Amino acid sequence: MRSCISKFIKRHPGLRSFSSANGTSMTAILHRGSNSPGLRSTHMGRTMLKMYATSCEKFSADAPKDNPVSDMLADTFGRLHTYLRISLTERCNLRCQYCMPADGVELSPSPQLLSQNEIVRLANLFVSSGVSKIRLTGGEPTIRKDIEDICLQLSNLSGLKTLAMTTNGITLANKLPRLKECGLSLLNISLDTLVPAKFEFMTRRKGHERVMKSIDAAVELGYNPVKVNCVVMRGFNDDEICDFVELTREKPINVRFIEFMPFDGNVWNVKKLVPYSEMLDIVVKQFTGLQRIQDHPTETAKNFSIEGHQGTVSFITSMTEHFCAGCNRLRLLADGNFKVCLFGTSEVSLRDPLRRGADDNELRDIIGAAIERKKAAHAGMFDLAKTPNRPMIHIGG
Repeated sequence: MRSCISKFIKRHPGLRSFSSANGTSMTAILHRGSNSPGLRSTHMGRTMLKMYATSCEKFSADAPKDNPVSDMLADTFGRLHTYLRISLTERCNLRCQYCMPADGVELSPSPQLLSQNEIVRLANLFVSSGVSKIRLTGGEPTIRKDIEDICLQLSNLSGLKTLAMTTNGITLANKLPRLKECGLSLLNISLDTLVPAKFEFMTRRKGHERVMKSIDAAVELGYNPVKVNCVVMRGFNDDEICDFVELTREKPINVRFIEFMPFDGNVWNVKKLVPYSEMLDIVVKQFTGLQRIQDHPTETAKNFSIEGHQGTVSFITSMTEHFCAGCNRLRLLADGNFKVCLFGTSEVSLRDPLRRGADDNELRDIIGAAIERKKAAHAGMFDLAKTPNRPMIHIGG
């Protein structure tokens, strides 16, 4: 832990003057803990201890000796970014209202999108630097014709422990056996309603039965858990929360209730937001034996088991209780732009230098500089609603 703190102090020379003024080293202060008299008397010390001390533990948690994490993946707040989300396409076979504006979006021309070889090269660069988990997103990743080859090549990268995918499930059932053979180890399937008519209204397409078939296929193939992502919106599907929880009773399904988030074109309104606290109250009133599961420091969800249920329930609280302090996620968009925060407006192209012939060291410098600029936390939900950002279908789910 001391080595982690030392790295952090090197990045923040201003901390030395703070520690000198208090007559002790910052390393000693942060290592000593929150009971230190010096910290109790100093608001700055309390704040830094809360934000940074636990992130030092992530160096040991996320950096096994056989796959050390490069400094390239560390930001100025001590967070190590070992999880990369790669959007394979901007195209989708649904038109979900919270993801895509009603009049559609302008898609990037195919030549501007990353090729399979470019995706694998950049992924290898990240994994060789310490990324241990990759999630494939879209658009809808399964509509990409080379999805199986991409999975096979990525799953064979030395040091990668988890290859995951987020999909809408429309075409998944038939492709899943082969995808599993190609190394797909974790699966999230998006489903916002159990009512076919509401599904068609929300997605502007038919296909509810096909999604349910894909969930069953994933269970039968041994995915455990099968994660089901549900964006909860007041007046649309908040009356189905307990019905979704019932999915976890007999099957190893993890239902993940997601707070409605603002993105360009999805007509976000705080009145549509159902906060985590309200969702949890609904579940507690209906189901007994709800117990909080011990979460990893980098976990985005608040996870619960339910007595007598094979599966689990989770809540992703991006709006009302953000989890920025433990964030370990990076995003590579389909057009090759690199984003260090889902809600951040800053992007940097990796495609352009890659196509100009940049070597790995040049790319690492670009990536490291972007990560170093990452902020401590995203803005509040009302500020986010007023800040221009890409539609979710451009960013990747």
